Amino acid sequence: MRPLLLTLCAFIQLHAGDWPQYLGPQRNSTAQDEAAITGGAESEILWNRKLGTGYAGPVVAKGRVIVFHRQDADMTTEALDAADGKSIWKHRYKTEYRDSFGFDNGPRAVPCIAEGKVITHGPEGIVQALDFDTGKLLWSYDTVAELDSPQGYFGRACSPLVADGKVLLNVGGKGGAGITALDVATGKLLWQATDHEAGYASPILIPEDKSVSAFFTRRGIVLTQVSDGKVLADEFFRAEIDASVNAAAPVPCGDGKLLFSAAYDVGAALWQWNKATRKLENLWKKSDVLDCHYTTPVYHAGHVYGLHGRQESGMTLRCITVADGKVAWEAPDRIQGGTLIAVGDKLLLHSESGELLIFKATPSKFDLLNRSQITRAGHRSHDAFANGLLYARDAEKMVVVKVK
Repeated sequence: MRPLLLTLCAFIQLHAGDWPQYLGPQRNSTAQDEAAITGGAESEILWNRKLGTGYAGPVVAKGRVIVFHRQDADMTTEALDAADGKSIWKHRYKTEYRDSFGFDNGPRAVPCIAEGKVITHGPEGIVQALDFDTGKLLWSYDTVAELDSPQGYFGRACSPLVADGKVLLNVGGKGGAGITALDVATGKLLWQATDHEAGYASPILIPEDKSVSAFFTRRGIVLTQVSDGKVLADEFFRAEIDASVNAAAPVPCGDGKLLFSAAYDVGAALWQWNKATRKLENLWKKSDVLDCHYTTPVYHAGHVYGLHGRQESGMTLRCITVADGKVAWEAPDRIQGGTLIAVGDKLLLHSESGELLIFKATPSKFDLLNRSQITRAGHRSHDAFANGLLYARDAEKMVVVKVK
């Protein structure tokens, strides 16, 4: 393996942060409380672990790695020791899920660690809460039986968001149950809102107003009040053709600004949430600037970095200016796809080809520091970065890359 040219300062355990949910601790694809990546030392695969099928990425908290994968007919949630990958506990339930297009039959949604629980959302529509310490099943909720949630193109994929004692999900249920909130303690349905079908994007909280959740459903943009599900904004933002998906999560860009982006000739748009007036205002919409097929872009210092274009034809890595949506730069080589994480002023791109690209988060130019092969090709699970380690998976195993 070529060197990753990463260096993390000593005693990282004193300052390192966990990665307890999809897109990290603040749900913005940004590592928190981590030492800066500077460069100079060779990487090391600390350990690897064989996994079952699925696209669900790992999460990390309190010295444990939680993986959600499929082993034969079992949807399996497993807690591993972050130091060596040894299994601590394992929970299984039977599934008959089959992908309609013959793709992977495993889970898609990244688990969430919150309030002493591990929350999972299976592709067949089962939501479960497990005890973080023991793996004991605390409750289970069937969104198909209770809400008539449809399978859609590729199964249910919304990663759970826990806020104010609630598990928020876009399940696309019938009878006004497009977006739902379950009690994190009991699994009881607390509220439901909209008739929107489920997209493949997962919700976030608006950082400047955490009483409001932002969803990117199959129809478009929905903002809901976390307490009771009151719809505060409902904006159409999707492709005209039916064979399309909204898959990238909303991107918080500071001061109540939210970026939404999708492929299929949808484009990108910046919206402003006004906390005082409780209104959402569009600032700009542009096509062919940053049309994200499934990768959630990353915001850093007034700019957004993301993959533009369709996965089938190849994407280009771009940096755009948040204020006006202008393209600051485009990387020269096309990329099939991948996921992004910001660590300090550097960005880590784990591509579908299995390469890890490390580049500077600067609008001046595409400044690639290093690239190396860390996994097999043909996978698109989102990585986790915690305590100076990158947790990445492919179709067969998870690798843990120690960055020195």
